[in-house]
Amino acid sequence: MEVITMEKKAFDLMMARYEALVKKVELLKHKANGKRLEKWLTGHEVCQQLCISQRTLQKLRDHRFLGHTQIGRQFYYDPKEVKGLIPLIARIKSI
Repeated sequence: MEVITMEKKAFDLMMARYEALVKKVELLKHKANGKRLEKWLTGHEVCQQLCISQRTLQKLRDHRFLGHTQIGRQFYYDPKEVKGLIPLIARIKSI
């Protein structure tokens, strides 16, 4: 077992900073409580919801009809944007 000694003044300063950090984290946690991020959809989920193929999804992405975020090789889509595309996809399929 290793024992570390320090001056009381340094220890009190360290503890005060720790307490301040804990308070800031709790405040941020309280502020963000009602602002949870929605679950983003994967490409597979978008294709199922819109009844389209992966290639069509890629075309929508390429032509900037649908915004996305890419993490590694995986694309994620905002559910609000996907819902906004439903009327467009329905109109295209009816033609």
